[in-house]
Amino acid sequence: MNDFKNYKVNELPDCAYYIPNFITPDEESVLLEKVYSSPKPKWKTLLNRRLQNWGGLPHAKGMIQENLPEWLLRCVRQVSGVFGDKTPNHVLVNEYLPGQGIMPHEDGPLFYPTIATITLSSHTVLDYYKKEGDSGSYVGSLLLDRCSLLLVKGDLYTSHLHGIQERSSDTLDHTIKNLATSDLAAGTEVERGTRVSLTIRHVPHTLKAKFMFGIK
Repeated sequence: MNDFKNYKVNELPDCAYYIPNFITPDEESVLLEKVYSSPKPKWKTLLNRRLQNWGGLPHAKGMIQENLPEWLLRCVRQVSGVFGDKTPNHVLVNEYLPGQGIMPHEDGPLFYPTIATITLSSHTVLDYYKKEGDSGSYVGSLLLDRCSLLLVKGDLYTSHLHGIQERSSDTLDHTIKNLATSDLAAGTEVERGTRVSLTIRHVPHTLKAKFMFGIK
């Protein structure tokens, strides 16, 4: 990961780095098998997606730290260099079915302002908006293809919202700021499949269970 700065997306505000084919199809298959063989209680079902929290549940009062399984630690080691002197300690697994998405939002101050997202099984299009009060103005999108890695740092993390529109296909056009990294041409319509994402983050404020519940 020492050369990740070579993958900067210059057409978006600082800083996004997009690395296609970051993992191999075989590695993708292993990760998907691990996700779907996880215990059923790990899944939380929301209105527009399912998710798993690994490493603990982020909370304003502090995250009770849990050990990451080895299959996720391998992913953490692959991207740890982009977090500087911080060690990623949380992985959010999201599952999006075709037609599902997420409203524009920010990850916020619970996390160190760097994220690394690995996309599995299907592409999606991630939209960015400049924060303006309670709304935002659109600045561009990224095509996140399967097996790719997206790194987000700096102003793009702290001053922008990101979201995924609820649709079953995407038409690639000039709004896709990393289209040059894809084998697909502008104007192509791409059907979405079921996408699984692994979002790797560092939670600065962690607690042991005995402190969380006031036990001494």
